[in-house]
Amino acid sequence: MSAPVLVRSWNLYHGNTVPLSRRNFLERMVRLAAEDRPEVLCLQELPAWALPCLEGWSGMRAVADLAQRPMLGPLPSSAELGRRLTELNPGLLRSAFSGQGNGLLTTLEVLGRWRTVLNSWDVRRRTRADIVTKLAWGKERRICQAARLRLPGGETAIVANLHATSGDPSVTAVEVDRAASFATGLAAPGEAVVLAGDFNMPPELSRYGFDEPSRGIDHVLVRGLPAGEQRSWPEERRRLDGFLLSDHAPVEREVG
Repeated sequence: MSAPVLVRSWNLYHGNTVPLSRRNFLERMVRLAAEDRPEVLCLQELPAWALPCLEGWSGMRAVADLAQRPMLGPLPSSAELGRRLTELNPGLLRSAFSGQGNGLLTTLEVLGRWRTVLNSWDVRRRTRADIVTKLAWGKERRICQAARLRLPGGETAIVANLHATSGDPSVTAVEVDRAASFATGLAAPGEAVVLAGDFNMPPELSRYGFDEPSRGIDHVLVRGLPAGEQRSWPEERRRLDGFLLSDHAPVEREVG
């Protein structure tokens, strides 16, 4: 590869802030995350209505996938209704009406795209969890999306973006393992893989060939390419109008 690429990941908290406010900063957050032109930007906790807006806000190619449908009927009308209802109090309502999805934004050429559900009934059925846990686990669908990207030097890599369920560590671990298996299973022999997103745990995925994670729950893991140390944004970089944007800090690594 001729030059390293910057891979950044951010859970956008549906555009909410810390402390919670009655304003939604989602568009400004996407623009902030994209303004220095990272080659790859993985976003989680995007409301359904925002998925078609990502390319316009970021100026990047967007691979957007819906995880949880809005609860108020068929798309796209339900997404717009969910948006209007959420605007009444974004901090309180969050994803109650708006559904949510993942966005993989890039300045690189996209050669293919895929998606898998991390907590499908088949996945839950095959675990040893009790039936109450299995049912509760499926309350909100979680996904991992992936794309094959052409890197600056001409080679390709699989980049995957996940958002795992929080709460029960055994549930989270099943989803993270499924995401790693999915991403590496897409790769051709010798092809590099990057797995990024909100893992909701410090993962240990050396059995899939990934490097060691940093502290925390948001990660950029790499297999098959050299990578720099993972960095988190300082609070000053995501503070706007007196609010701290999201309850997560963006994390990033230079890869290649």
